[in-house]
Amino acid sequence: MRPSVRPAATLVLLLAATGCNTWYNDVPSPDALVASIPWFDHMIASQAVWPYSRLNVPRTTPPGTVPVTGGEADWSAEWAVATTTTADRLVNPTSGVPSARGDTLYHTFCAVCHGVAGAADGPVGPKLAARSLLTPLARGYTDGYLYSLLRYGRGIMGKYGDKITTQDDRWQVVNYVRQLQAAAPLPTGGP
Repeated sequence: MRPSVRPAATLVLLLAATGCNTWYNDVPSPDALVASIPWFDHMIASQAVWPYSRLNVPRTTPPGTVPVTGGEADWSAEWAVATTTTADRLVNPTSGVPSARGDTLYHTFCAVCHGVAGAADGPVGPKLAARSLLTPLARGYTDGYLYSLLRYGRGIMGKYGDKITTQDDRWQVVNYVRQLQAAAPLPTGGP
């Protein structure tokens, strides 16, 4: 290179190298813009926002509306007054299918009251007077009734529709309860 070009090339190289620092150090980040809005910087991490970012989270729709994606019907008002017409008409789409997922969900949410085998002998069950799932009465419930019981709760049993969030998972628990009932002999006592 000629001696007069060398200082110009060095200057261009020096400007290019320091230009990056100027860009990263002096140009505001979009994150700083988000943080400048006082309610937005924490809202994105809020628990209230994230459930609505997934389509598989059940939502109660406003009365008189139909969800675009179809969704699941809401029969909670009927269930609350002990009318089981809709619940009894539900058809289990996975009836009779053994379920490892149902086993996991049952042991996570149900076994603490209903016991490992469904005999209401879980650690909390006797204290709450939880009912056995092995009685003739419990065996006589329709799959839809058990599904509704999971979704909405009844009596001392709380609702689990907000914990077991997908329809398929609730049906898997129903199938697992049916497996427990099939594996246990019929009791000889009352309900």
